[in-house]
Amino acid sequence: MLIVNWYKRGLSKESVALQEQKDKTAEDIKKLILEARKEGEDKKREYLLEAKEEVHKVKAELEKDARMKRSELSRERNRIDQKEESLDRKITALEEKERDIERRNSDLQANEDRLIEIENRKLEELERISGLTVQAAQQQILDEARQEYEHDMAILFRQIEEETKENADVLAKEIVVGAIQRYASDFVSEATVTVVSLPNEEMKGRIIGREGRNIRTIETMTGVDLIIDDTPEAVILSSFDPIRREVARIAIEKLVQDGRIHPARIEEMVEKARKELDQSIKEAGEEAVFKAGVVGVHPEAIKILGRLKYRTSYGQNVLQHSVEVSGIAGIMASELDLDVMAAKRAGLLHDIGKAVDFEMEGSHISLGVDIAKRLKLDEITTNAIASHHGDEEPTTLISSLVAAADAISAARPGARRENVETYVKRIEKLEEIANSMDGVEKSYAVQAGREIRVIVLPDQVRDEEMPLIAHRIAKQIEAELNFPGQIKVNMIRESRVADYAK
Repeated sequence: MLIVNWYKRGLSKESVALQEQKDKTAEDIKKLILEARKEGEDKKREYLLEAKEEVHKVKAELEKDARMKRSELSRERNRIDQKEESLDRKITALEEKERDIERRNSDLQANEDRLIEIENRKLEELERISGLTVQAAQQQILDEARQEYEHDMAILFRQIEEETKENADVLAKEIVVGAIQRYASDFVSEATVTVVSLPNEEMKGRIIGREGRNIRTIETMTGVDLIIDDTPEAVILSSFDPIRREVARIAIEKLVQDGRIHPARIEEMVEKARKELDQSIKEAGEEAVFKAGVVGVHPEAIKILGRLKYRTSYGQNVLQHSVEVSGIAGIMASELDLDVMAAKRAGLLHDIGKAVDFEMEGSHISLGVDIAKRLKLDEITTNAIASHHGDEEPTTLISSLVAAADAISAARPGARRENVETYVKRIEKLEEIANSMDGVEKSYAVQAGREIRVIVLPDQVRDEEMPLIAHRIAKQIEAELNFPGQIKVNMIRESRVADYAK
């Protein structure tokens, strides 16, 4: 029918067939579109279901976690509540105890006041009955006790002194003297400070540097304190270590001469100063060995010996002192037909520990013995170092000679820095202290003030009382005088009887 209609329209058979094919294709496309929409709807429903299930699952997990958190918070809240209750109970108990303590303190104070009042009434009554005040009664009792027991105290003191001399080495005085020499502030100025001259006042500002950076660098590199005050054209270097002071002095002089002062240049000059000082120390040691006429000294010992050039003891240069001790010991050894070279070597090295006692812990004797053992020095020298202040017993005659030479060098007039006026005042004060004791007739300071000889009245002082008086004099000297080394208190008592034949 359709074909007939097409024919009626005057179309050919092929055109009709093509048109039918197009119509069929359009219907197929519509079917495909419908099927695709249907399939899309199905997929959409599936995805929605899956999404809902996933959301439900996540929601369930979150609810579960929330329940667990709420449970934990509830338990924690319970624990906190329990702790708060416990703390409240403890605070209440403490407050109750505090109130109880306050009550007891109040009662104790009241009792104490009553006791003081009763005690005062008793004292007043006793004073009225006895006719003496408390102070007078105490003084009377003390006077009677002193008179009664002074004799026994003197005997006991003498026994203790003898036992101490027999059973113990006398170390305390040497330890105190060594500590004073190394650390006390009452040094002569040359032992702790060095003054460096400057060409002009402007140089002070250049040494300080911008915001003090130059002076901080110098102090850090050398370990020395720089004191810049009103002293014209000079800065002061302060340190108990003489080697550090010398390094700082050389470095600053080089910086002033060079004119370029900044941290990098400071480090360079300090390093150069250290090298120059090392060479100077070595040369000083070699010169000392040459002056002393000693051969066979260990090279390392020579270098350590040279450091003593910058070490002083009471103003006395230790290197010069060592050379002097070497000469004195050698002279005495030759008189006694002993080994002169061994005596000179021991005398030269006896104070070698003082070269390092600013840097290491220990006395200069123990440090010197350590150096001697490390360098494997001979036994005579090692024993002379250990025994020259009595810390150990001398095992050879040479060790005793070195100890004697050391005392002679230090005690001779002019050896140590002390002007005549101070020296005379110290001698007068020494005799004044001795003469102030009861029973002393006369006293004499001898051996440049290293010994005080005290003559007592025989009718007023007994033999057994003399150690006690000597001890009192020694203690008063220690309390009132500043002196190097030690002072010997020598008590003398003699009975003189005179008669005349007519």
